[in-house]
Amino acid sequence: MIKLSIVVPCYNEEKNIPLIVERFSEVIKRNDIEVILVDNGSNDNSAEVLANLVPKYSFLKTVKVEINQGYGYGILQGLKAARGKFIGWTHADMQTDPIDVIKALDLIEKEPADDKIFVKGNRKGRPLFDEFFTFSMGCFETFLLGEFLWDINAQPNIFSRELMENEQNAPFDFALDLFAFYKAKKEKYKIIRFPVIFPKRIHGASHWNTGLFAKWKFIKRTMDFSFKLKRELRQK
Repeated sequence: MIKLSIVVPCYNEEKNIPLIVERFSEVIKRNDIEVILVDNGSNDNSAEVLANLVPKYSFLKTVKVEINQGYGYGILQGLKAARGKFIGWTHADMQTDPIDVIKALDLIEKEPADDKIFVKGNRKGRPLFDEFFTFSMGCFETFLLGEFLWDINAQPNIFSRELMENEQNAPFDFALDLFAFYKAKKEKYKIIRFPVIFPKRIHGASHWNTGLFAKWKFIKRTMDFSFKLKRELRQK
């Protein structure tokens, strides 16, 4: 039986993929964890790198998305292949250490009842401007949606599979982090946050955080989705 399935969406991460797989191999000390790497429509050599790695690691499997439709879409395709009692995701860029996935599972297993638990990182060591940006977005979401939401895009996210099973309304972009966190709060999951270090990328550059204009686009997309959630609440 698989206890945890962790999805890692990969978009043009050919240099980081071997690093994150090697790190997972160092920290996984049990045979009930699977790591699902999603080739999320990459146009670099990610597919070849993944094909070479999969036979070497028993915990590793892959999912191929032919055309990139967004960060969230890649994760959702990975979750469809997940077999674990607990499921979730983290990033492929090595800014979130795979050891945090193991820490999250340890926190779950310390709970007397583990059927409605949502574990999420809480980022430390980030630039002051990014901290302010995250704080501001958290205040906006908390005020709009009526639930205390903070550091919404922190990784990893791990929870009971029932939270997202057969979910038809999840967004295909970065708002997926907000959607899952908010859904867990509304459904009265026990929320457990724990500190995670968030260092700079080793290889490559962020695919979205490329400057003020990119941040504005992120804000606009997130706000649009948040207002959509608010409208759906009023209709219920």
